[in-house]
Amino acid sequence: MNNTNWKDDQELFSAMKKELFSAVIGDAMDSMNLIHQFMPPNIRPLQKDMVVVGRAFPVVEADIGSSVINKDIIDKPFGVMLEALDDLQPNEVYICSGSSPNYAVWGEIMSIRAQSLGAAGAVLDGYSRDTAGVLKTGFPTFSYGPYSQDQQARGKVVDYRVPITIGKVTIHPGDIIYGDFDGVCIIPQDFENEVIERALEKARSEKIVQKKIQEGMSACAAFEKYGVI
Repeated sequence: MNNTNWKDDQELFSAMKKELFSAVIGDAMDSMNLIHQFMPPNIRPLQKDMVVVGRAFPVVEADIGSSVINKDIIDKPFGVMLEALDDLQPNEVYICSGSSPNYAVWGEIMSIRAQSLGAAGAVLDGYSRDTAGVLKTGFPTFSYGPYSQDQQARGKVVDYRVPITIGKVTIHPGDIIYGDFDGVCIIPQDFENEVIERALEKARSEKIVQKKIQEGMSACAAFEKYGVI
């Protein structure tokens, strides 16, 4: 990071959690013509107060039978999922895509291991399971929802730390992920400073507008004066 407002990722992510939310980050990216940065809306937090902020750790899952699974992968029970899990770094978000979304690609033991490594959360283009156990850990987990059917007989992790696409969004290793109850968005690493600065400015302006409207100012007058609503 080269922005003097925060000395490292830990400080940055703490500030984002304190002041930002997915809608205002999305608005900031829209203003920069970054208009395809949200995950599909069916990717939801397992618990409504969960918030995830961190660097993307992209993971590629593939269905058994897919041409992208080679012999070295097919002979391993989960492909390279365990290696990927063990490679997670502090403040990284395990974000997984590539398979048919008809089985769970995340669970309780994975959450415990990721949490022990200091990872920030999991975002899954598919289902998660062991929901009671995951919730007990408090590990921020975003998925299609709970579904017990396992991946071992149905899919393998074939690669990680490579770009992936979910919906209309391409996610590169190191991009910033922000997710809350309203959605999950991706902040491209090349634009992160400007996006976050714009989002912080808008969030602070919205607090002023909220106060003015509570005091009786009309919506039209507030928008004309402050440019946000």
